[in-house]
Amino acid sequence: MDANVTKTKWNAKLIALVGMMAAVTCVLGPLSIPLPISPVPISLTNFAIYLAIYVLGTKRGILSYVIYLLIGLVGLPVFSAFTGGPGKLLGPTGGYLIGFLPMALICGIFIEKSQKRDLHFIGMVIGTVIAYVFGTAWLAWQAEMTFGAALAAGVIPFIPGDLAKIIICMMIGPELRKRLRAAGLV
Repeated sequence: MDANVTKTKWNAKLIALVGMMAAVTCVLGPLSIPLPISPVPISLTNFAIYLAIYVLGTKRGILSYVIYLLIGLVGLPVFSAFTGGPGKLLGPTGGYLIGFLPMALICGIFIEKSQKRDLHFIGMVIGTVIAYVFGTAWLAWQAEMTFGAALAAGVIPFIPGDLAKIIICMMIGPELRKRLRAAGLV
């Protein structure tokens, strides 16, 4: 990422792009696979966030996710399994939804501050671990589980898939950003 990402003025194109990435999250977020061993489903929400950070930069990527959260909070079915409303944020998986905010921040800092892909990977992994901590702590409290049981149900089964999402985003994110820049959209 370049330093101009945060210096660019808001215009109709950028507003539309932030809205588009919020819409992408609204489309990918509900697509989920329930796991019989966990109240936490496999979801593409974090994939959409990683992509938004690459495409929009940290601040706008976080804004697109906040818009998604607000859309879900008012009850539109944009959360996993086509659910919505405050009950989802307050339920067992709400900690992951909230944990995606610091995840996006950490991922964005690493992506914007370095051109090195290995540092992007490290930042995305650290951000994801932070989201796991938020989600696991909330899941343990909500579901009255031990932290270890919540970790086994809400993190361990997701590590391979989340690593795959990170790698895929690292492959397509910079290219998408490059093409949007060439088109004068970012």
